[in-house]
Amino acid sequence: MSKELQRYLLTRFGQFLLIIFVAVSINFIIPRLLPGDPVQTALARLQTAGGAQNVDIQAVSASYRAKYGLDAPLIEQYFNYWMDLFRLDLGVSFANFPEKVSTMIGNALPWSVGLLATATLIAFLTGSLLGARLAWPGAGRGIKTLVPMMMVLTSIPFYLLAIILIYFFAVVLRWFPPAGGVDTTRIMRFDWETTRDILNHALLPALSIILGNIGFWALGMRSQMINVLGEDYITFAEAKGLPPRRIFVWYGMRNALLAQITALALSLGHVVSGAILVEVIFNYPGLGSLLYVAIRGQDYFVIQGVVLMLIVSLAVLLFIVDLIYPLLDPRIRR
Repeated sequence: MSKELQRYLLTRFGQFLLIIFVAVSINFIIPRLLPGDPVQTALARLQTAGGAQNVDIQAVSASYRAKYGLDAPLIEQYFNYWMDLFRLDLGVSFANFPEKVSTMIGNALPWSVGLLATATLIAFLTGSLLGARLAWPGAGRGIKTLVPMMMVLTSIPFYLLAIILIYFFAVVLRWFPPAGGVDTTRIMRFDWETTRDILNHALLPALSIILGNIGFWALGMRSQMINVLGEDYITFAEAKGLPPRRIFVWYGMRNALLAQITALALSLGHVVSGAILVEVIFNYPGLGSLLYVAIRGQDYFVIQGVVLMLIVSLAVLLFIVDLIYPLLDPRIRR
């Protein structure tokens, strides 16, 4: 491993740690800016609305003060908060007291990761391939017709696409369930029937994310491929008599993907926020639905935990993208 590559990886890892540090610090400060006791205020409001009649306000408030040590100095509270995070202790949900926030997030995280990672990867790869093929000489009529249609769908927000898909495929055609992540009326087992049921529920949410992103990636890849076509190494590869498919993949797409990877890193935040709305519309049991319910119920512990998890997940994704760069661009490895 060259010194330049080592320096690059260390720099990216330092940026990753800095993002985590800032996110945790902000997550610590925000609840302390709220006037009064936000837990007692929120629980009193829930009890007034009949949503927390079985919740012991004093017990939850005592748990809150014990966890954060509100009578201790601020710096001590800050270090205690970090120690709790290292133990994966995010507090308890006072709307579902005494259930732990880490347990609730742990139950919802696999659903969101599976949906978001799969849908984003499919949209990125499919859109990049279509855009590259569109810009390459000899593109077929089908590609020239399909890609502009995908670009039109890009202008439609995820949640509107979700509503349209629910209407046509769940209400009119009844091919897929309109909401949920799995059929809760039957016994869950780790078998093919359960897997098929999960995929059946996840198809429409994933499709809304994919259709909303393919055109974006295709448009970006097309512009990059047009620039690549004028480079000397493409002309040299053609003069050597290399197969057109090899030139397209290894000399065209590989170089054009560098800008696409950068765009992917910059747009991950938008994709995550859009996926949250999709989960809410489909009542999908992921972090988005959990965050929505927590905001409605003013469950500050859960809101803190979910937002922190989203920020950390986004930071991890950005770090992974940075690690991919040296594989695509040999100049970084020198």
